[in-house]
Amino acid sequence: MKTPIRYSIFPGNPEAHLFEVRCTVVDPNPAGQKFSLPTWIPGSYLIREFAKNVVRIRAQSGRRVVSITKLDKNTWQVAPTDGPITVTMEVYAWDLSVRGAHLDPTHAFFNGPSVFLKVEGREDDPCEVEILPPKGARYRNWRIATAMNRKGARPYGFGTYQAADYDELIDHPVEIGTFTLATFKACGVPHDIAITGRHRADMDRLCRNLKTLCETQIRFFGEPAPMDRYVFLVTAIGDGYGGLEHRASTALLCSRDQLPRKDVEEITNGYRTFLGLCSHEYFHSWNVKRIKPAAFAPYDLDNENYTTLLWAFEGITSYYDDLFLVRSGLISRDAYLESVAKSITSVQRGSGRKKQTVTESSFDAWIKYYRQDENAPNAVVSYYVKGSLVALCLDLLIRQVTGSRKSLDHVMRALWKRHGLKGTGVEENGIERLAEEVTGLKLKRFFDQALRGTGELPLEKLLAGVGIDMEVRRAESSADKGGKRASKPEKALAQRVDLGIRTMDNCGDLKITHVLDGGAAQKAGLSAGDTIVALDELRVTPKSFEGRLGSYRPGETVQVHAFRRDELLVLNVTLAAPPADTCVLTVNDDRSSTRLRRRWLGTY
Repeated sequence: MKTPIRYSIFPGNPEAHLFEVRCTVVDPNPAGQKFSLPTWIPGSYLIREFAKNVVRIRAQSGRRVVSITKLDKNTWQVAPTDGPITVTMEVYAWDLSVRGAHLDPTHAFFNGPSVFLKVEGREDDPCEVEILPPKGARYRNWRIATAMNRKGARPYGFGTYQAADYDELIDHPVEIGTFTLATFKACGVPHDIAITGRHRADMDRLCRNLKTLCETQIRFFGEPAPMDRYVFLVTAIGDGYGGLEHRASTALLCSRDQLPRKDVEEITNGYRTFLGLCSHEYFHSWNVKRIKPAAFAPYDLDNENYTTLLWAFEGITSYYDDLFLVRSGLISRDAYLESVAKSITSVQRGSGRKKQTVTESSFDAWIKYYRQDENAPNAVVSYYVKGSLVALCLDLLIRQVTGSRKSLDHVMRALWKRHGLKGTGVEENGIERLAEEVTGLKLKRFFDQALRGTGELPLEKLLAGVGIDMEVRRAESSADKGGKRASKPEKALAQRVDLGIRTMDNCGDLKITHVLDGGAAQKAGLSAGDTIVALDELRVTPKSFEGRLGSYRPGETVQVHAFRRDELLVLNVTLAAPPADTCVLTVNDDRSSTRLRRRWLGTY
């Protein structure tokens, strides 16, 4: 039996945001043991250089100090020894996100890749980690939430935990503090919800809703669930959003106002957003954590792992996240269609969809999607959002051609049986081949257009086949994200003007964040980073800007005063009407498509 690699992690200095992390190898490589920290975390496709947060590192063999040499940006080698060695790191943790580590006197959180050294050549060895409490009376009520298996530690208590190997060790994030805890069972599997941060969430309602959602997904793929227990680790702050999937848990960041309140009965837009986030990350328990690209089997944590399939592993997941909300009865049909319409609007408002395919977006996630700049709307298409629309089109196409005998649901279940349960990676063309095999349809033309083309998706035609009308109109304001009918007639909307920019309130100044292709601002020479201070010699602010523009009509010319850095620009801008890029979906009266639509949405 292999001797486990032993770790310990100690929130030694919460005020300075410093963890002390130890790694002990009983039988190191006699030629000199190498250690490394991952450069990225699975599920977030950007090189994050976790080694940059290592403040100090040292090595010992017994009481003897052993030299440790850094070989490259994330690798160290300990000098040869004839006995056990312990490497101790001091790690700075001030990343309040779902990807790294965060420590202060209110709580501690960490993802394994940011704190646990990999012992080179011993990645398959079992691991044990002792999680220690910080010292001091103020921390006496702290406890632990994690899906990692316990070895001697009491439930939610400090002590020793274990993992089968390094990959499992770093796939169990840990929350430590005085979080709110609630538990429910879904298909017999215990699920925890641990919420850190001040909030007034209705925990009973949250448990009921998540139980319904989780059971719907488990039954979709088939019981038993792929985990023995599951943990939702939620950090609630004033304004935030994000999630990262793991094999038996998810780390979530949300605005506290998105959590359900006892005094609010309906599912608000904010709560619907939070449930959609939970649904997305839970679906990843199957789609990407177990059904995964061959390029991720196994992960290379030192380098980028390239695949063209993120459109499927993120896009299909994005398609099903809200679809499961309506199938489980948590939101209405119309609320779901509003969500889809907003996704269509989001894609339509970026000319990047005309330049980058979703397979290219997937492959270049490391350098483009996760490193978006001021030109991103003009150059990048989201494999999340457009990927979800590709999945929608594929599902509707299969259903309509086969009369609902087959669907994307059947393809996903086949992926689970063939790849998820067997642990074999999906080849780059594997989903396309399996979709044709499962459905009996020739889908190459669709895939060529949807995945490897930049043309418009056949959304209007396919939605019409399930009795849904797709309307594309002009936006009513910069706050109009689509999904709802306009309060004004099209004639009035055509009289609005649009500069073709996106802006932000920069301490009371109107700063341009993006200039869109072909818009009035780009044609006049305005650029991202410019600060607009006046229109026709009248001062404007973030609050007054849109109202001031409302006094103009398309075709008119306005003089714009703006600062670029510290230089004043005076530009004449010929105003244009806003483009028709805002989508609304409504159910029509065609009864012949009712059965097909209900089977799709699960609203029998």
